[in-house]
Amino acid sequence: MSVPRKTSLALLGISCLILSTGATAGARWDAHHPRRDQVNDRIQRQNHRITHERREGDLTGAQAHALRASDRATLAQERADARTNGGHITKVQQRQLNAELNANSKAIGN
Repeated sequence: MSVPRKTSLALLGISCLILSTGATAGARWDAHHPRRDQVNDRIQRQNHRITHERREGDLTGAQAHALRASDRATLAQERADARTNGGHITKVQQRQLNAELNANSKAIGN
C-alpha cells in the first residue's frame, strides 16, 4: 500500500521542522556556554566602565572610542572562535580573550 504524495510531502515538512527546531535549541544553549558567557559578561561590564569613566571625565571621547573598538574586536574574535568550535570556546581561547580584556581593563582605569 503506497502513501499518497501529499501525505509524504506533509510528513517530510514536519520532519524538517522538527530537525530545525532541535538545531536551534542547541545553538541557543551554545550561546550561553559558561566560557562564552564569562567573556561576554566581562565585555559588557567593561563597556559600562568605559561609559562611567567617560561621564566622570577620566576618559576623552577618543579614548573611550578606542577602548570600545578594542572590546568589539575581542567580541568578534570570541564569536569567530565559537563558530569554528561548534558554538563554544576552548579554555585556551578563553585565556587569550581574557588577556586581551585585561590589557583593555588597565587602560580603562578604576
